[in-house]
Amino acid sequence: MIRINNLKVEYKDKRALDIDKDIVFEDKQKIGIIGSNGAGKSTLVKAILGLVDYQGFIYNDVDSDKIAVHMQFNNYSDNIKTRDIMQMICNKKIEADPNLYDLVKYFDFEKLLKKNFKELSGGEKQKLTLILVLWQNSPLTIFDEVTTGLDFVTRKSLMEKIVDYYKDKDTTILLVSHYYEELENICDKLLYLSDGKVLFFGDKKKLFKKYCADSVILVDKNDITDKILSKANRIEAMENKIALGFFDIKEEKKVIHDLIDNNQNFQRMNESIELTVLNAIKKEEICK
Repeated sequence: MIRINNLKVEYKDKRALDIDKDIVFEDKQKIGIIGSNGAGKSTLVKAILGLVDYQGFIYNDVDSDKIAVHMQFNNYSDNIKTRDIMQMICNKKIEADPNLYDLVKYFDFEKLLKKNFKELSGGEKQKLTLILVLWQNSPLTIFDEVTTGLDFVTRKSLMEKIVDYYKDKDTTILLVSHYYEELENICDKLLYLSDGKVLFFGDKKKLFKKYCADSVILVDKNDITDKILSKANRIEAMENKIALGFFDIKEEKKVIHDLIDNNQNFQRMNESIELTVLNAIKKEEICK
C-alpha cells in the first residue's frame, strides 16, 4: 500500500506537486496516472521512489530496492550486445534463468540478443527494458511513459503484451501515460493531475458515472445527428463527435432507434477514460 498526504514538491520557484488530499494506492490495484505534459506525473513517481526532495507524507510498505521501475528514458552502453546487458544486470546467463528466458521468448527477443544496443529500434529498446523490469517480479511495478516516441503500431503491440502479462497477476502497478487508450484495458483506478494538483482520483467506472452518465452514446457529428439528437443529454465529447449521457434506459433506447432509423452509426459505452477526463475538466472548472 502507498499512502500520500499533503505532498508538495518544489523546483526553484515552481511548485511541481501540491497534493493536499489523502491518496491511497491499495495492494494489487492497477493505477493509471494521467494528465497533460508538466502536470506532475513523473515528479510524483520520483517522490514515491525518494528521488526528489518533498514536503508531506508518503508511506510505502514496499522497500525501495524491491520496486521495479521503468522510467521514461532508459539507456545502456551503445556497443554492448543486448545479451550481455541482460546477463550483467541479472547476474546470470539467460538460459539458466527460466523466468528471464521465458520473457525473452514472450517479447520475441531471441533474434535481437546478438545486436548491440545502438542497433535496436525504439520499440526494441523498450522491449529490452520491459524484460528487465518484469524479470524482477516485484510486488510494485512503476511504468513511466512506456511508449513515448513510438509509432502507433509499436505502442499498441507493447501495451497488449503488458496487459496480457499482468492479467492474472496480483502485482500493484502505477502506469504513467498520456495515451488514454493504453490504460483502458489494464487500469482499475485513475489519478488525474493538473498543474500538480489532483483533479480526480478513484475507480475508473465510478468516475465515468460521476462525470458522464450510466452509459453514453457516441456518434459522428453531422447535419443529421446534430438535428435529431437532443441538446439536453449532450456532454463533452471528442472533436467532431456528439456524446449523449443517459441514466434512463428507455430514453437511451429511443435515441438508439432514432439513430438506426436515420442510418447513423453509433457506439455505446459505459466507460471511457477520454470522456471521463473531458467532462471532469469541464465540471471541475465550473465548480471552482
